Amino acid sequence: MGTTKFCIASCAEFVGSSQKLNSACLSYPNSAYSSLSSAWRLDSAAFRQSRSRVALRASFTPISVRVSASSATGVPNDELEASSTRVIGASDLLIVGPGVLGRIVAEIWRKEHPGSQVYGQTLTTDHHDELIKLGISPCLKGTQVTHKFPYVIFCAPPSRNSDYPGEVREATLKWNGEGSFLFTSSSANYDCSDNGYCDEDTPVVPVGRSPRTDKLLNVEKYKADRGAHTYWLKQGSVDIRPDHILNLIHYEDAASLAITILKRKLHGRIFLGCDNNPLSRQEVMELVNKSGKYNQKFEGFTGTTGPLGKKLNNSKTRAELGWEPKYPSFAQFLEAL
Repeated sequence: MGTTKFCIASCAEFVGSSQKLNSACLSYPNSAYSSLSSAWRLDSAAFRQSRSRVALRASFTPISVRVSASSATGVPNDELEASSTRVIGASDLLIVGPGVLGRIVAEIWRKEHPGSQVYGQTLTTDHHDELIKLGISPCLKGTQVTHKFPYVIFCAPPSRNSDYPGEVREATLKWNGEGSFLFTSSSANYDCSDNGYCDEDTPVVPVGRSPRTDKLLNVEKYKADRGAHTYWLKQGSVDIRPDHILNLIHYEDAASLAITILKRKLHGRIFLGCDNNPLSRQEVMELVNKSGKYNQKFEGFTGTTGPLGKKLNNSKTRAELGWEPKYPSFAQFLEAL
């Protein structure tokens, strides 16, 4: 029995830092492309699978579930209660934190598993109406749950959780151990900040170096209007170094890779998601300016100090899973806009 970790470098890193596997958070890039930097969570993705014990080590998340909760739709509580007691099917999926990535995963999952139910656990009822329209049955965190799910994907970011390891541990309790538990994270935890090369086996940052990576490491122990390039375009010029390397992946590709891993029911493994075409910040914005797809023009980066990035390569992941991205590079993504 094991859990899968799906790490995604986040857009939040666009404006300054980076992360590794185990930082479940993701934002949709402007072009639906995510990159490794620190400002929004939209970067490259690293997928990690580990045994249940490992996930529990840091006081994580998957849990047993009874999907019932009050919703913003005005549906009576007794109705929600009744729907929550439905039998959980062999292909049903629970998405903890159904944001951009989670919603894309839900769409693909329903297409590949006709008749399956997709549930989304949220912190508030603010977006329940939206989820219902997308075919996702919403449930509120903390709602009493009586059923466990064969497939669980954790996509909630650490930014809104004071006890992130505890959130992950709680989520693991909702997994019945039959399919897969996938934890989405970031590549910031990889111990590399000199634009060097990284793959699935690169060592992680030592515990104690920074609160940000510690939060992720503790966990492990136990579309066209987002993205760094969009943010930089709006700023005109940004005071950060231009030669910092970014690792990118489109949200659709991150979602398809996540589903590929879930379907394999693999345990105790680490997978990495990226397009294998790392670019410097300068190269990204040169491509944006040359693309002719945006009204604004980026002026430039003015910074000269700060950490460098890393160059991710997920050839091992692709070979083992037989997976290839729909968008092989950021340049090809821009051409498709």
